[in-house]
Amino acid sequence: MDVMTGNEMVAIPPGRVTLSDRRTQRSWPVELAGYRLAASPVTQALYAEITGERPSATPGDLLPVECVSWWDAVRFCNALSRRAGFTPAYHFGAEAEGIQWDTCADGYRLPTEAEWEHACRAGTEGPRYGELDEIGWFRDNSHERIHEVGGKRANSWGLHDMLGNVWDWCWDVYDAEVYGAYRVLRGGGWFDEHWSCRASARRRSHPTFQVDDVGFRVARSLV
Repeated sequence: MDVMTGNEMVAIPPGRVTLSDRRTQRSWPVELAGYRLAASPVTQALYAEITGERPSATPGDLLPVECVSWWDAVRFCNALSRRAGFTPAYHFGAEAEGIQWDTCADGYRLPTEAEWEHACRAGTEGPRYGELDEIGWFRDNSHERIHEVGGKRANSWGLHDMLGNVWDWCWDVYDAEVYGAYRVLRGGGWFDEHWSCRASARRRSHPTFQVDDVGFRVARSLV
């Protein structure tokens, strides 16, 4: 149990994942070292404790924080790191392109999309790690609202809400040549159809974007 996050940080084993992009029809393998990933998205209670802010459209301490931008998420990671006595992972420039990730830091950070997909799959190879109705909140079962974290069955590595409820911001730039600074979102949300709630589904948005089905979860490197 990682006391400072308020939820369990799960040890994710090293492995290999193949990412793919439907638009370009491109696939690429990524080798991953071990890391730690939060068992659930950051809650509103934790976000408020660390930042003093409650940006979410639907209030509730155990609901995932949403209406947070990518910038909000990386600032939160640094603030949480300082609170826990870890070295912050990010150094800020004036623009999203100027932010630097110190890969030697032991602080909290956003997962890469390869880390996210590897953790989501948890050793499975299909589009999902279980029946979607049992593992995630999406349009067919959410009653068009967000739900408290941990309410659906976890994957075999103990991770909840990897699919559905809220999209997770990831560290990666989506496609710099076409979309500039747009960052990757993964996982699908409470208002999405089933086809968006897949381990391989990718979405993109500007790092200042804030909406009521986008949140994030934290990771830490094993340094």
